[in-house]
Amino acid sequence: MTNSEAILDNAARLRGEVGGNLHDRLTEAIYSDAGAIAGRAVSAGEQTGNLEQKFDRILTSRLWGFPLMILLLTGVFWLTIAGANIPSAMLGELLQGTVYNALHGVAAALNAPWWLSGFWIDGVYLATAWVVSVMLPPMAIFFPLFTLLEDLGYLPRVAFNLDRLFKRAGAHGKQALTMMMGYGCNAAGVVSTRIIDSPRERMIAIVTNNFAICNGRWGTLILIGAIFVGATAPPFMASFIAATSVVAIAILGVIFTLLVSAFLSKTWLKGEASSFSLELPPYRPPQIWQTLYKSIIDRTLIVLKRAVIMAAPAGAVIWLISNINIGEASIATHLISFLNPFGLLIGLNGVILLAYIVAIPANEIVIPTILMLTLNLSKSGLAQTGVMSGIDDDMQIQEVLTGMGGWTLLTGINLLLFSLLHNPCSTTIWTIWQETRSLKWTTISTILPVVLGIAVCLLTATAARLFF
Repeated sequence: MTNSEAILDNAARLRGEVGGNLHDRLTEAIYSDAGAIAGRAVSAGEQTGNLEQKFDRILTSRLWGFPLMILLLTGVFWLTIAGANIPSAMLGELLQGTVYNALHGVAAALNAPWWLSGFWIDGVYLATAWVVSVMLPPMAIFFPLFTLLEDLGYLPRVAFNLDRLFKRAGAHGKQALTMMMGYGCNAAGVVSTRIIDSPRERMIAIVTNNFAICNGRWGTLILIGAIFVGATAPPFMASFIAATSVVAIAILGVIFTLLVSAFLSKTWLKGEASSFSLELPPYRPPQIWQTLYKSIIDRTLIVLKRAVIMAAPAGAVIWLISNINIGEASIATHLISFLNPFGLLIGLNGVILLAYIVAIPANEIVIPTILMLTLNLSKSGLAQTGVMSGIDDDMQIQEVLTGMGGWTLLTGINLLLFSLLHNPCSTTIWTIWQETRSLKWTTISTILPVVLGIAVCLLTATAARLFF
């Protein structure tokens, strides 16, 4: 090798070493910076993850999971009951007082016949006005609070707690999720059972979804819990006791769901429960405006719209059967007299049973129907035939039901139970048929809750007669 070739070879080697060392140093620096960034990110993530893990260890624990769930639900219902009284009274005074009187003034000025003004004002309008004044305030409080728990990621934790109970009952763990959907609407809960692959377990979820209290029944439960159960406690404890009674009914619904699921899985729908993985979503910070929009537009107003749509024709029907006579009594009087012996036997009465028949299209109109029928049967001068007037707040409702209707605490308690255990609304029945295409299972899903409701009310009434 010549001197010139040796010099060139050494220069190339040096350039390679320098370049290699520079490349190594650059690579090392990049990895060092990446490690530092990742370390900071992982450290922050670990802190967040550790915090979420601490919450989950408490909220999903066998010891604290269910007590905390009951405590949260009680708080939601207490806020709902305590906060709804004043706005309900204000709306009632406006719609059932000022607007009602103005409409009759217009009818009198136009010389409208009594039957025309009675049908439209005393029947259609008053039923609708009562639904708005009594249902809107509690729903405007309850649904935002319930939506807040949902958006925070708490409801999936409730489903996680219930998963092992459903497995023990021979049902699919996903039934806990479909039950949660049923708390909004039972028809939606039935549709949501599509997430269950097993036909047997899906059918169990469909049949039992009616035990989840839908939007249309919350209003009845909250009102009756407040004016009957809450009234038994001292004034400073009334709202809390009323809220506790509503929570007790909701828990009883879960118990019936599990018991009926276990019965079906061991009799008509035998089989082993499938397993699945339930991934808990991360906790999310509350988005107040989005929660308000979602709860008021997507839930409160939609439920209220459905209630109004059903209340208007129901008010018309009630006015008609209250003013059309067969012999010396109205159609309503005949129907109530026919149903009353059986109703009293199970701790209810004929008015309540007729109201539930009229309210098959929608559970929201049960209480307006009961009040209109009670006032119709009353001989008091406060009531006009088929008219629901002069009722502005819970105290007046209680006076009507106890004074005119003869209700007792037993009647109120059994109405709470029957509100949980009765047939699905017509929309849910139709949805069950659409999902199953089975007359047998549609009939079972419709009749089974009614049979259970009658049995439970009969048991409660019998116990009350024996021991009180």
